[in-house]
Amino acid sequence: MSDTVTEADRGKLPREVYVLVGASFLIAIGYGLIGPALPNFAASFDVGLTAASFVVSAFALVRLAFAPASGRLVTRFGERPIYLWGVSIVAVSTIACAFATEYWQLLLFRSAGGVGSTMFTVSAIGLLIRISPVHLRGRASGLWGTSFLLGGIAGPVFGSALVAVSLRAPFLAYGLALVLTTLFVWWQLRHSELAARQADDTEPTMTFREALRHPTYRAALLSNLANGWVVLGVRMSLMPLFVTAVLAKGESFTGIALAVFAAANAAVMLGAGRFADEHGRKLPAVAGSALLAVGMVFLGLTDNEWVFLAASLVAGVGSGAMNPAQNAAVADVLGAKARGGSVLAGFQMAADVGAVVGPLAAGAIAEQWSFAGAFAVTGGVSALAFVLWLFARETLPPRDVGDTAQDVTTDVPGEARGG
Repeated sequence: MSDTVTEADRGKLPREVYVLVGASFLIAIGYGLIGPALPNFAASFDVGLTAASFVVSAFALVRLAFAPASGRLVTRFGERPIYLWGVSIVAVSTIACAFATEYWQLLLFRSAGGVGSTMFTVSAIGLLIRISPVHLRGRASGLWGTSFLLGGIAGPVFGSALVAVSLRAPFLAYGLALVLTTLFVWWQLRHSELAARQADDTEPTMTFREALRHPTYRAALLSNLANGWVVLGVRMSLMPLFVTAVLAKGESFTGIALAVFAAANAAVMLGAGRFADEHGRKLPAVAGSALLAVGMVFLGLTDNEWVFLAASLVAGVGSGAMNPAQNAAVADVLGAKARGGSVLAGFQMAADVGAVVGPLAAGAIAEQWSFAGAFAVTGGVSALAFVLWLFARETLPPRDVGDTAQDVTTDVPGEARGG
């Protein structure tokens, strides 16, 4: 343990963090690989647009439904085995998709992938909490989030090339890549003491209800909901429609706007994580949620392409600033050794709910009212997160506090420590 403390004191992240970061990048590339192919592959089975679109939605819905069970599995068996099983399930289900001969098979296999996806997502967050030193949690979270973002940007480039070969090729390539990712993570973490749960682990289990008593966890839930609503939902669904209908621009401009958002997000995420470690989690979360709200509102108020790009930039900066801070704050509330699979699952579910509900709500508002109203409601969700963060507690422990489950004992009511 002394070697780990020495590395942490020098500002070095443990090797295990970089293993998870590399795996995150490969997994994100895979999402991008199959993104261009999935709707068209479903439509090739002679089904309508609704059925073809539902294959995409089914994955997210299964993720959402299975998240509580994933949290219980993490609490019961630990993060490392559930992570490996989760990636393995996605690998097998994705390879199976490549060999589907009927629509119902594709729907079944893709839905099964949602089970594995939520398993490795919840367990990955838990692993990051376990292996990251307290004063480096923001940087670890920023690095992990940036790797996933960059993988998501690179994935569609390779996916589009594979689609030209065959609609089945991206699924086969992604599945095989996940098999290699599983073997790589297992090999790198199989003897890791940091990643392993201690045999004499007697730390209490924090429940979701107990975590909700902490104002910072409530703020993180709402900001993660807003992040899912914007980044995973409205950004990909409403922004392209707005570009076509209001700005009268083509798909190339849509790609530029999305790239500006993603580039701004990636550019500030690492710096925001470092700031959160050195100066506290609250300030970047407050500033990020405010910028995200302002950016989204202004997106719907302009018919000028340059103002639209500027608003995309502001929103991307806001999302990038908010992410590492909220993730690190959840880690502080839970503590490095406390078991809380349901706490992590609830946090992840907030983003999934935003990703599912956001496009539906914003689309309905845009259709019945206006694009400005849809973007205003989207910004309003971020504004609510801003308000909660204003009243949240700072959770960054003093530098001399050990990396234990009692990281923020002074910030958490006694009854919220799970016993």
